[in-house]
Amino acid sequence: MRRRFRTGSSVGPGMAAAAEGVPATRREEPARDDAAVETAEEAKEPAEADINELCRDMFSKMATYLTGELTATSEDYKLLENMNKLTSLKYLEMKDIAINISRNLKDLNQKYAELQPYLDQINVIEEQVAALEQAAYKLDAYSKKLEAKYKKLEKR
Repeated sequence: MRRRFRTGSSVGPGMAAAAEGVPATRREEPARDDAAVETAEEAKEPAEADINELCRDMFSKMATYLTGELTATSEDYKLLENMNKLTSLKYLEMKDIAINISRNLKDLNQKYAELQPYLDQINVIEEQVAALEQAAYKLDAYSKKLEAKYKKLEKR
């Protein structure tokens, strides 16, 4: 097993001496310029079985995640496919409705064309009735004038 060492935080001279197994009062070394001394601790690697188990766990979770992502994407595509099918059906229905409307409009235009001569005759008759009405009003006004003259002559 390989050993790794990592450096700890800096400590004062008394703690460095205690870490080395020498009491702080019996220290014979001269004082150093740097105020910090680094201590080393052994870093332990996890056992190989733990690493294998962690790798299996990671791959299992990654597989679950990717399966979920792919399933979601697949479901999105299925939803889009269903939406496209429904849209296509709606467009077919709208096409049928438009064809029926067009057919009905052609029928109405044909019937209107067949009725047009009769409508023209109605318009001519209406104009003649209006002219007769004007003539009737004029005749009525004339007859009232005649009546007034007759009464005037009768009184004499």
